[in-house]
Amino acid sequence: MNRQELQKKVRHTVQQLIWEKGYASPLDLFLKMEKVSPKLVEEWRLGRVPYLERVLHGNLGQFSFIMKEFRKTAREINLKESYTAYMSWGKGSKRPLRFSKSGNDQVERHYSTHYVKLPNPEQPN
Repeated sequence: MNRQELQKKVRHTVQQLIWEKGYASPLDLFLKMEKVSPKLVEEWRLGRVPYLERVLHGNLGQFSFIMKEFRKTAREINLKESYTAYMSWGKGSKRPLRFSKSGNDQVERHYSTHYVKLPNPEQPN
């Protein structure tokens, strides 16, 4: 899939997630685009996988491009940023989950930021 096709797929998938859930997250985007399976996400959440990028299908350049397009699309359709803490599942103490091999704070923040649809002030609740 070339960059132009990937860009279209990201834009379409973000809009689909917003329509279905009212928000979009990188994790949901990767699941919907079949870059990772639900089973591997569960393994990561249970702490059996050290970081999510390890089980994503593709390469870091592709993930970076997807994330940039994700943020760009979210800005264009006026979504609000909402940071979400991802904590491990299972027994024992909960610990923060890691998304990237680098563990870079900014990269981690990008992966854990959801984008939420703002209520339309012109429509009654």
